[in-house]
Amino acid sequence: MERTKNQLDTNGLNMSYIWMICLVAACGGLLFGYDWVVIGGAKPFYEAYFAITDPAQSGWAMSSALVGCVLGAAISGWSSDRFGRKKPLILAAILFTISAWGTAAASNFDLFVVYRIIGGIGIGLASALSPMYIAEISPADKRGKFVAINQLTIVIGVLAAQLVNLMIADPVASNATQADILATWNGQSGWRWMFGAELVPALAFLVLMFFVPESPRWLAKDGQYEKASRMLGKIGGDAYAKQTLADIRQTLVGESAHKVSLAELGKPSVRPILIIGIVLAVFQQWCGINVIFNYAQEIFASAGFDINSTLKSIVATGLINLLFTLIALPMVDKIGRRKLMLIGSAGLTIIYGMMAAAYATGVLGLPVLLLVLAAIAIYALTLAPVTWVLLSEIFPNRVRGLAMSAGTLALWIACFVLTYTFPLLNAGLGAAGSFLLYGLICFAGLIFIYRKVPETKGVTLEALEAQLAQGKVELTPTKASASA
Repeated sequence: MERTKNQLDTNGLNMSYIWMICLVAACGGLLFGYDWVVIGGAKPFYEAYFAITDPAQSGWAMSSALVGCVLGAAISGWSSDRFGRKKPLILAAILFTISAWGTAAASNFDLFVVYRIIGGIGIGLASALSPMYIAEISPADKRGKFVAINQLTIVIGVLAAQLVNLMIADPVASNATQADILATWNGQSGWRWMFGAELVPALAFLVLMFFVPESPRWLAKDGQYEKASRMLGKIGGDAYAKQTLADIRQTLVGESAHKVSLAELGKPSVRPILIIGIVLAVFQQWCGINVIFNYAQEIFASAGFDINSTLKSIVATGLINLLFTLIALPMVDKIGRRKLMLIGSAGLTIIYGMMAAAYATGVLGLPVLLLVLAAIAIYALTLAPVTWVLLSEIFPNRVRGLAMSAGTLALWIACFVLTYTFPLLNAGLGAAGSFLLYGLICFAGLIFIYRKVPETKGVTLEALEAQLAQGKVELTPTKASASA
């Protein structure tokens, strides 16, 4: 691939090529975000259509996709180690397409759930593989920003779902019953268009994935050194490719190219890193923000908002999420992963305490909305992008696919527990008690991050592997020109 001078940055990197690859791979994040959130705005309408009144059935409709997420995350490691990063991402795109069509066309509740689970498998695959793929092709000093792009596309997908829901839904009377909603266009057809709109980005992702290359680190692990060298050469030239490939091969010395067993995750050099990854993955979910996205209707209703005001408030949460994710992109590499995680966990601890006090004292309406927006801003700036960055970079080359799968599997199991238990917590503890509990979890996360999580900015994946294997917490940055 011939590259003109204006395509190269000062380190000789082909930035336009890197951006193209990362943006296509990050489309998996966009579909993840859309598929994950669209159900929240459609909830009152499909519940009316399927006559859902039982809280358990309502919770199953909301959380069924998580069963697919767990399955997708569980197979992501095996599939990415066996077939590479590209083919499983293509499979994810196919699953998103099937899910979008199926949920929109479902004639009964059981079919609706089946297609939600299929979409969940796509989410599980994309959530593990998109950030990992991006990390494996990104230069060290820009890796945080590029992996955070995946979080940005997730947020764009979330906002797109919220805007689509708002544009499609007709106004609903504040005192409308489920029977009233069923008789409207919203209850008969509107919710189908909300789910069906996902077909457009799903098909685009499917087509574009055929035009991106395989990960050079997987190619090297698979013994395809010539292809890996060509791919790295397109990113940074011959010298960059030679040095990076040499670093990758060094991490694979004496290792079998294809067989990676679960037992390897228990090795002394891997186990402490895996524990950090799993705890961070679980913490990102149990910090409670996804409750706000999945149960926004109930949260805002308890604060005094009707359905129409709730839809607008949900869009406001999406806009704040997008704005602060954009702000976060350069900060991940400038400020660092560890500092942002500490800021996020401390900030959410304080905000949840204030939300608990607001619900306990009956100070609802606008104050609750402002606190929700503040919580989302902190999360979007810190825990949301940084967790995915850390998960994509801390695991060794040899077991990265399997370890990333384990971390993502833990994340989705934690998400399932969070989503399923919130109605129970809300019923048993009330909104005040629930948010107080999430505040305590965030405080525990703050302590763990302070004691265990290293700063990884500016360190190549190979150097990161070597230093973490030695148990180092203070890591030594490496030059971006040396390797990715």
